[in-house]
Amino acid sequence: MTRDGDLPGVIPVFPLPGALLLPRARLPLHIFEPRYLAMLDDTLKTSDRLIGMIQPREVPGAEVKRLHSIGCAGRVTAFSETEDGRYMITLSGVSRFRVSKEVEGFTPYRRCEVQWDGFQRDRGGPEHDAGFDRAAFLDVLRRYFEDRNLSTDWESLREAEDELLINSLSMLCPFEPEDKQALLEAPSLATRRETLVTLIEFALRGGMGEDVMQ
Repeated sequence: MTRDGDLPGVIPVFPLPGALLLPRARLPLHIFEPRYLAMLDDTLKTSDRLIGMIQPREVPGAEVKRLHSIGCAGRVTAFSETEDGRYMITLSGVSRFRVSKEVEGFTPYRRCEVQWDGFQRDRGGPEHDAGFDRAAFLDVLRRYFEDRNLSTDWESLREAEDELLINSLSMLCPFEPEDKQALLEAPSLATRRETLVTLIEFALRGGMGEDVMQ
């Protein structure tokens, strides 16, 4: 378990629309822009190797994209370099954070002063969802996958732990950035599952007609 005191007060942030990282989950990333290559080089020199994934907010008239107030920090746990100087990395989710303010400085990437309090549960063991009806969940998920022409290993989904299943689908399903933010901010695994089902049902009604879920 990671304690608040073990986490830094300032972290680099990667504002990537639609990319969702959750605690104890893994997010693969392809790093190729010069500013984020610099961010990775600097991150690998630190003891915690943390990068904060955060959703940018579209604000009309703003010169620089604003950031949502809550993101999730991940530790660089794997990386490989290509021959042309790009990186393939994996971030392992550590904890959500709340942005206090953006830090001005000379780095080409953005950094934020962050607070970790309020997200202590993120640094513990896996969550369980006592009210999870897996059969009903997989039924609606199957219809969604068929509607979107997506494929998966259904046997693995039936056997996966609650948190792994719900969080992986939250990260992988092609929802809008604001929907991804709602999944990130869900206060519990049960709330995230309920939000996920609502988004799936909404997508089905929009894509296949209002009577699909009746």
